[in-house]
Amino acid sequence: MILVMGTFRLPTASFEAAAPLMRKVIEATRAEDGCLAYAYSHDALDPELIHVSEQWSDRAAIDAHFKTAHMATWAEERKALGLSERNIRVYESDEGVAV
Repeated sequence: MILVMGTFRLPTASFEAAAPLMRKVIEATRAEDGCLAYAYSHDALDPELIHVSEQWSDRAAIDAHFKTAHMATWAEERKALGLSERNIRVYESDEGVAV
């Protein structure tokens, strides 16, 4: 299994414009083969910090994800929104255990 975890910053003034764009990329990504989970969430203590969490079946699925048209579009859209300090990491993992 592949886990993707990270953060990016989005100016508060951009949230209204960003919301439908993020929704579009989230919905398209969740429909991809091999996508088990994909989410963005606001940090409770830092209003401009967005957390990214993803779960993929395997490396081939995430490699294909990075080549999709909706990800290319999102890469362009996020520049215009002032997205910054993007810090995303990819990890290989097992299925984990419930705690």
